Amino acid sequence: MKHHLEAPGCITEAEIIQQPALWPDTLARVRRHKWKNGPVPEGARVVICGAGTSAYAAAAIESAWPLSIAIPTTDLLPDPAYVGDAQVLLSLARSGNSPESVGVVDTILQSFPKIAHIAITCNAEGRLAHHPALDALLLDPRTNDRSLVMTSSFSNLVLAGLALRHAREIERHLDTICDRARSAYPELHSKAARLAEKRPSRMVVLASRPLFGWALEARLKLMEMTAGRIAVMAETYLGLRHGPMSFVDSETLVLCLLSTDAHRRHYEDDLVAELRAKHLGRLVAIQPDAGGDGLFYESIGALAPELPDRLRTPFEIVFPQLLAWRLSVNFGLNPDSPSPNGVITRVVEGVRIYQRGAAV
Repeated sequence: MKHHLEAPGCITEAEIIQQPALWPDTLARVRRHKWKNGPVPEGARVVICGAGTSAYAAAAIESAWPLSIAIPTTDLLPDPAYVGDAQVLLSLARSGNSPESVGVVDTILQSFPKIAHIAITCNAEGRLAHHPALDALLLDPRTNDRSLVMTSSFSNLVLAGLALRHAREIERHLDTICDRARSAYPELHSKAARLAEKRPSRMVVLASRPLFGWALEARLKLMEMTAGRIAVMAETYLGLRHGPMSFVDSETLVLCLLSTDAHRRHYEDDLVAELRAKHLGRLVAIQPDAGGDGLFYESIGALAPELPDRLRTPFEIVFPQLLAWRLSVNFGLNPDSPSPNGVITRVVEGVRIYQRGAAV
């Protein structure tokens, strides 16, 4: 798909489209990286951290890492004690230049000197990549998205983190997933354009727990690229009934990522049927099969139906990214820089780092 260089959003769109070309390289980099102190032991308690999109990447990795916990750097910086008895801190970052990225490493080093520090980052020139106390896995420079919003950086950070534990399982299916993603792009573009035509004022993104990092990141992309013009909520299927269903009206666009697990799907299908019976939401499914019994306004084929839910996030995020991109364009915004008043920036600014115990 050709674009003029001046076309609004051309950078972001190219960074979304390039993802299947980068996923095999990311897996290969994980495979060949030689950690200075050896691989993370199977039984180690690991804290996975990042800020914003990188925090949601951490949440996606946590679902597939036993004994790990995802804690945003924005929580760890003021309260480093949350690392508890962790043995390893795994930091995730696109640029590695945000104040929190290095600030958390320095703070944890001061308070918990025995914790080992490793990182996955998209920027070989970033401060995090050159921190003397940690061992950094560097991803392909093309994953260091130039756009304000993170797209290929997110999927590749998640994939790298998952591959640290599940490389063989992912490798068995990766070529098929990449081929499917490349061939599906025209249809995904078309369906995203059709859904974006009405420019909904609110959306709900639904996913079960192993995919909730996906839901959080999808929510953020939809808000970021539309400069907050759409109110978006992320929730689990069962959680929606406990109050948040009051957010949903007949025109709310409800994006449902459906599970590959049969037991989990019973609960998801029940909630979808209830929304349909109550005439709530324009229901859209990303589904790994051809089911649905006509419950959905639109169905999108899953890109990684071969994988268990805990490993699907880096691939299934593609459609929400494209939908957010199309909505941004329809609102007259530039997806490459969708914050006209500079409310948000590519690298967070204005964060002061305080030493623990310093007087207020």
